[in-house]
Amino acid sequence: MQINAKELIYSYGKTSSGRVNALSGVNLEIASGEFCGIIGETGSGKSTFVQHLNGLLRVKKNCGALTVGEFDLTSKKCDLKKLRARAGMVFQYPEYQLFAETVEEDVAFGVKNFMPDKTEKERAELVEKALNMVGLDYNEYAKRSPFDLSGGQKRRAAIAGVIVTKPEVLILDEPVAGLDPAGKRDFVALLKKLHADFVKTIIVVSHDMDFIAENCSAVAVFKDGKVSFYGTPKETFLSGEAKKAGLGDTLVTRLTESLKAAGADVESDLTAADFIEKFAAFYFNDKGGNAL
Repeated sequence: MQINAKELIYSYGKTSSGRVNALSGVNLEIASGEFCGIIGETGSGKSTFVQHLNGLLRVKKNCGALTVGEFDLTSKKCDLKKLRARAGMVFQYPEYQLFAETVEEDVAFGVKNFMPDKTEKERAELVEKALNMVGLDYNEYAKRSPFDLSGGQKRRAAIAGVIVTKPEVLILDEPVAGLDPAGKRDFVALLKKLHADFVKTIIVVSHDMDFIAENCSAVAVFKDGKVSFYGTPKETFLSGEAKKAGLGDTLVTRLTESLKAAGADVESDLTAADFIEKFAAFYFNDKGGNAL
């Protein structure tokens, strides 16, 4: 499902001078199949924007346009249940949202809520597939209490509860927050597996610039309630657009710029693996070795 936002505005609360604009005219097109990162300082509007994508926040009258696939979010007739079955949202620290007595019941909640026409057998099949997809064997984990799982297993169970409806779009807010390096690697591997085999489009909000550069195919930079830049991670970080938005650089970007200042122009896609490969090729070239 392609996502199109045009001049999207959202305001909330009141101050002595009037309402506060969280979104001030967002224009953004995310193609189906992207692994899209959304970055920006706190208060830039990125979380407010993604909460519009499955109708948690509604587009107000005369406040722009937003479509997610065939769903028109400006229409009062928009079927939010169908939308939320196809555009799933995973909040920050999703493991804190587990509530049922068993893992199976927790994961099944989404099917009961968004797909009430499913039979008990069909529901069980969807739950089994979702659990297996996130690396939790159905036979081992289905009847266990979600509160007896490890932190990483809880997060996986919570995500299973979102993907159980087989959404076309998966939206995650700070998906690697609070994870140690090993947990982060495992979770990134899970997201890549989901993107390759289960969910067509993934959208992530993150303050982790290295995570964005390593994994995303496109990046939207939010600043002052608008999209100030949209491009590949390489375009975003090497152009300085991330810095302009008050964000830090990635490790590979800093290394690339330091090497360039020393006379070694090493171009990569800003992933660590590609940088190492390109740097090694440069270094072991006679000219490159002499330059350093």
